[in-house]
Amino acid sequence: MEKLTLIKVGGKIVEEENSLIALLNEFEKIDGYKVLVHGGGRSATKLAEKLGIESKMVNGRRITDAQTLEVVTMVYGGLVNKKIVAKLQSIGVNALGLTGADMNIIQSEKRPVKDIDYGFVGDVKEVDGERLNWLIKQDIVPIVAPLSHDKHGNILNTNADTIAAETAQALAKHFDVSLVFCFEKKGVLMDENDDDSVIPELNKESFARYTEQGIIKGGMLPKLENAFKSIENGVKEVVITQACDIALRTGTVIK
Repeated sequence: MEKLTLIKVGGKIVEEENSLIALLNEFEKIDGYKVLVHGGGRSATKLAEKLGIESKMVNGRRITDAQTLEVVTMVYGGLVNKKIVAKLQSIGVNALGLTGADMNIIQSEKRPVKDIDYGFVGDVKEVDGERLNWLIKQDIVPIVAPLSHDKHGNILNTNADTIAAETAQALAKHFDVSLVFCFEKKGVLMDENDDDSVIPELNKESFARYTEQGIIKGGMLPKLENAFKSIENGVKEVVITQACDIALRTGTVIK
């Protein structure tokens, strides 16, 4: 099968001009087919503040009421997405910005209320790998915003790591997929205060051990859970690395 690289990049990197340009220059160098999934949470928080809308977070996840949904739709699907598309076009990458509603590529259901009502937040039900495959084979590079839809006319705020992992799994039927989670650190760290303490390789056993010891915690836990699920569902490799290293594949490799 032909190779495809799916890059997921966090909001902090796409929201700062210098780091965004560096990332996109690296992205352009990747051989073969590619897809970019991006965040944009800090920009959404800043715009909400300007509009007098309070941002509510629980365990790092945004509570998305009706007003907040309008803000994240504007920021993720508009401002951040189109900025990335325009910059990629300027360096010769034929990018197309998408939300999950476009071409019905990502369908979700509204997260059920248990202990917390997250509001208009989607849990991914299905990614249409067939349509994405067709689009990619037209030499188009999808740039996917962290928004999905419920097929009843509603946009849903959706975790970008989850979108990246589910999209990688759907595309694994058509390509040899490498999934790269790209953020501001060099990889998964043994010591969060030492940027050079990168754990070069993780399997399920070492992940469980480091989690029990409190070495891996917080926002890294769902990222790694998505990574292991992706490997189980046909993704060839998962790498967690820094923005400037995406072409080199340094960082933490998930086995």
